[in-house]
Amino acid sequence: MSTDPNEMHARPNIVLIHGAWADGSSWSSVIERLQADGYHVTAPQFPLTALGDDVEKLRHVLDLQDGPTIVVGHSYGGQVITALGTKAPNVVGLVYIAAFGLDEGESLGGLLSQGPPTPALEHQFVDNEGFVWLTEDAFVNHFESGVDLVKAKVMYATQQPLAGSAFNDEMGVPAWKSLPSWYLVAQDDEALPPDAQRMFANRMGATIAEVPSGASGDGLPPGRRCEAHRDGSRSRTHRGRGQLNPTGPVNLKNGS
Repeated sequence: MSTDPNEMHARPNIVLIHGAWADGSSWSSVIERLQADGYHVTAPQFPLTALGDDVEKLRHVLDLQDGPTIVVGHSYGGQVITALGTKAPNVVGLVYIAAFGLDEGESLGGLLSQGPPTPALEHQFVDNEGFVWLTEDAFVNHFESGVDLVKAKVMYATQQPLAGSAFNDEMGVPAWKSLPSWYLVAQDDEALPPDAQRMFANRMGATIAEVPSGASGDGLPPGRRCEAHRDGSRSRTHRGRGQLNPTGPVNLKNGS
């Protein structure tokens, strides 16, 4: 950790956006390591009541940041950072951790309907208030694949449901069209298929890294997560090339 005040002041703030069925505490191990390296980190709780509500919460948090800021989204959190559009003062970069990076006019439901449901989402159910939940088996054995069983069950008990309306919200002008982006692909993800992740990353022209890991509430194993968040350029990366047809078919089958 640097003790040079000028170097520490020059570091960007980092705002971490959790995905559906999770909360800000899912970033705990990442926060600890980033703070140890001298970063100012914020990991707020998002209501998950509507995409507009989540974006409004993110803008509120960004207003509190002093200086350049990098926003990091996991899974549905990528939907939130993308929806910042062209109005993202102080944001200097976007980091997607196995996250949705939709283009204008696309929706989560539209994309997910193009293939069979992944193991983590296969048995989701909707309550009387219109919120989507994951069953214990899906959450513990697939959504939190690779996580210690005791911890996974605790996270299942604290899962935060996502409003069903979020699957129908269409994306406006995406923020990745005007901001540099990095994308970390989880090769064994059981929630968002790796092929879909690669499509998002290549289409946005992101700097891409891949790790042999599955999905979990906070993305990837602590060491690899923090490494990518801290400095994506130090991971083994390649630059996305070409523009995939955003209206063409997206292979959402699990695996590559």
